Amino acid sequence: MRKNKKNKRFIYLISPNKIKNEDFYNKLNQILSSKKVSFFQLRLKKETIKKKIHIGKKIKKICKKNNVKFLVNDSPIIAKKVNADGCHLGQKDMNILKARKILKNKIIGITCHNSINLAKKAIAYGANYLAFGAFYSSRTKKTRYKANIKILKLAKKLTNTPIVAIGGINQNNYKKLLLNKANFLAISGYIWNNKKLNPKEALNKLK
Repeated sequence: MRKNKKNKRFIYLISPNKIKNEDFYNKLNQILSSKKVSFFQLRLKKETIKKKIHIGKKIKKICKKNNVKFLVNDSPIIAKKVNADGCHLGQKDMNILKARKILKNKIIGITCHNSINLAKKAIAYGANYLAFGAFYSSRTKKTRYKANIKILKLAKKLTNTPIVAIGGINQNNYKKLLLNKANFLAISGYIWNNKKLNPKEALNKLK
């Protein structure tokens, strides 16, 4: 994973909650071809496993074409079935040690909310990145944990493991997180649910 300060591919793009039609894949290809995205995470909480695998295989091809790492939320098993580059695990998902047996040396990222203790545990178990948040209020998912800039500074003193900031990130607040050494910014609603800008226009505002 990239850790350089001048990381032009600082966006960690998360899918919309629903993928309704084929037009999504065209939009995704347009966005990923911008060379601003390092990771794309498939996050479909309400779809069947079969549908997730079907969608995942299509997305994998688009990600590979654009040199973007493809991750699956929650499920190392689905990640393996679609030949993803890895998965993201929440605190209630599969244990990272079990996930590592399934995914071997692939990417595994861990949700750490606003907790340095969770981060230490994730580091000890060999997480490839740590995700902290929510930094801002989000409409994409309910915000149970609030994180602030202080947690970024503490984490940076603790580890060189890349840090992903998540939660309500948009064109008005993203620079503050980058200036405070977040390696990647996880963004979803600002791109997919923006009422003023289409996905590509929204992405172009993040420079």
